[in-house]
Amino acid sequence: MAIFEFKLPDLGEGVQEGELVKWHVKAGDTVKEDQTLAEVMTDKATVTVPSPKAGRVVQTHGKEGEIAKVHHLLVTLEIEGAAPAQASGHGAQGAAAAPAPAAQAQAVAAKGDGAQASSKVLATPLTRRMAAEHGLNLAEIAGSGPQGRVMKADVEAALAGASAPRNEVAAPAAAPAQARPAAPSVASGRGDERIPLRGLRKKIAEKMVRSKFTAPHFGFVEEVDCTELVALRKRLNENLAAAGEQTKLSFLPFIIKAVVAAMKKYPHLNANMDEAAQELVVRGDFNIGIAVATAEGLTVPVIKGADRLTLRELANEVVRLSNAARERKLKMEELTGGSFTITSLGQTGGIFATPIINHPEVAIMGIHRMRKRPVVDKNDQIVVREMMNVSISADHRVIDGQVAADFVYEVIKYLERPDMLFLAMA
Repeated sequence: MAIFEFKLPDLGEGVQEGELVKWHVKAGDTVKEDQTLAEVMTDKATVTVPSPKAGRVVQTHGKEGEIAKVHHLLVTLEIEGAAPAQASGHGAQGAAAAPAPAAQAQAVAAKGDGAQASSKVLATPLTRRMAAEHGLNLAEIAGSGPQGRVMKADVEAALAGASAPRNEVAAPAAAPAQARPAAPSVASGRGDERIPLRGLRKKIAEKMVRSKFTAPHFGFVEEVDCTELVALRKRLNENLAAAGEQTKLSFLPFIIKAVVAAMKKYPHLNANMDEAAQELVVRGDFNIGIAVATAEGLTVPVIKGADRLTLRELANEVVRLSNAARERKLKMEELTGGSFTITSLGQTGGIFATPIINHPEVAIMGIHRMRKRPVVDKNDQIVVREMMNVSISADHRVIDGQVAADFVYEVIKYLERPDMLFLAMA
């Protein structure tokens, strides 16, 4: 028998740590090769970590809710035969190679300056924002993390004067942001229950706070007459059923098509904000995120190349991604790369709401409850129509109110005259 130390493998490009959401094994358990050891949540996805060897669990390292770092010890196993070398990708090789990327990062800093150099330095969004708020150039800060990554502690040390710069060129000074006061502790009372923020709920909290404190939000709301859309959807679903097809169109594929058509006229809505470089990245692909409510919280899988999919293909993709989200089977690539998000709660969507932007995107559209309402038509007659509100939240740094409003009215045009969508489709 031999001892095998299994280290947390790479979880994705740029991912250096994750939260231990759930252990599937404990000390004394016998495990098979590829059996799930634990679930680890990163900023991008929840991944299952399989065992690279069959054997007996001697010890698990870390408690649920704690942070596990890539290339650090996760599980100690007792296995048959001699102890093998750490498997490729499980940490030993990656850790030994760490100095090379750090040296490359220093070379980048020597060649360039400002935002361009900073954008090539490994750092988390929080670290980048902290550096930007204090006018620091990340390329001038020696990173102490894996592969030369600049950590929060490195920025704090630089602010305290304890970290030597990499070169003599200083970034232009900026007025430091006012620090938020520490939150007061909340006392417990009899009968209270404390529920720690963990897993997906914790990631949602972190992302929402980052979005609200980074992007100055503004909202805009307008109503839509969906009467013709309701009739078109009904006819198409009847035709699909008559043809024996299982596909059933919801309203979301039509809304996605309307959003894509409007984006072609107002492309700045189909964009990400590069905080490090302070640049608006207008995307060439239309990768539309759809917010899905799950038992653990809201998840946003991404429909890639939405402009190239038919209504039938969009409908099937919406169902597939929604089911995968609820079953926690989404792949990391299905959770990243979004350029715009649509959030809808269907009949529980209320009159309107102002959703929080899915950072680093610059806008998000809310779809609200549809119901029959009396309205006054162009002939001043009171008629009953299928009415719905749509809202948009946008980043006022890069999207003006007029642009957001014009974009919404362009979406409304296609929803009120859905036959126009066929002319707009590529």
